[in-house]
Amino acid sequence: MNEQDILIITAEYYPATNIRQIKILGNRIIVEMQNLAEDPDVTKRLKQRLSQEFPQYKSNIVFVEDKTVNLSTQALEKWQVNGVKKIIGVASGKGGVGKSTTAVNLALALANLGKKVALADADIYGPSVPTMLGYEGSPLTTVDGEHFKPFQEYGIESVSIGALIDRNTPLIWRDSMACNAIQQLLTQTEWGEIDIMVIDMPPGTGDIQITLSQRLDFAGIVIVSTPQDIALIDAIKGVNMFKQIGAPILGIVENMSYFVCPHCGEHAHIFGHNGAKKTAEDMGETFLGAIPLELEIRATSDAGTPIVAENPDSPLTKAYEDIAAQIIRRIG
Repeated sequence: MNEQDILIITAEYYPATNIRQIKILGNRIIVEMQNLAEDPDVTKRLKQRLSQEFPQYKSNIVFVEDKTVNLSTQALEKWQVNGVKKIIGVASGKGGVGKSTTAVNLALALANLGKKVALADADIYGPSVPTMLGYEGSPLTTVDGEHFKPFQEYGIESVSIGALIDRNTPLIWRDSMACNAIQQLLTQTEWGEIDIMVIDMPPGTGDIQITLSQRLDFAGIVIVSTPQDIALIDAIKGVNMFKQIGAPILGIVENMSYFVCPHCGEHAHIFGHNGAKKTAEDMGETFLGAIPLELEIRATSDAGTPIVAENPDSPLTKAYEDIAAQIIRRIG
């Protein structure tokens, strides 16, 4: 089976000119139609046909329209993430600032403070949560052939696109295809009862971030930056984009804030000093706290045992828990 076989079958039910793209994702066939009104009966017959031809796969038929997005006024139907009370996003204006490491340790810190927590890895082009939570290489399974079963690691639930693909396989997808995959992970996972879901967002300010902000009811967004000027420029863009869309900003975290010399205890401000704190103050946003540049944070993350889980009494864990406590107070 390949995409061409699926295209031929789909063209028997819908015009081939409206087939935008076809992807095979894990055990799922995803057919994306563009600029075409859906006929539910036709879609049902198409899905039945695909199930007959390829019984080992589940089929999803998605309908999209090409249009310019109005950030401030466009109202879209919300995605229903069942069982989840509050959703927060952990985002960054650029890559390389430790956003995913921050998201994972914040999720674990929230759980340490008594919350039932889920972590969704929406960083679709660089999913690192499976590595950091120790389930890399483990397949994502389903409960009933339709709904995903989340991983249970260190007291939190988690899913990631990284559990559906090989870590060395690049995802060469259009943004709409990436959003469809994220939607499936969020809405077709059996989460149970969750107090707070943490979503590790892709870095930047593109279509995926806009779509997620429009489709999900975020309780707030945490922006991660280093103190470096070039990172802060992008962090400011991220804050302004989310505010324009209407997603509330919970605050800014300064990651890799300083390095503590293991011999003399002196603080070295390698990437600058208090840059994120000053930026937050200038923008009228909350400064949530600083996380130092520490070998232990990197090493435990790479080993699949994040610092908050590996060393619960560490000052580093306390730093994450202090930020988590502020988040809980702000989202109510």
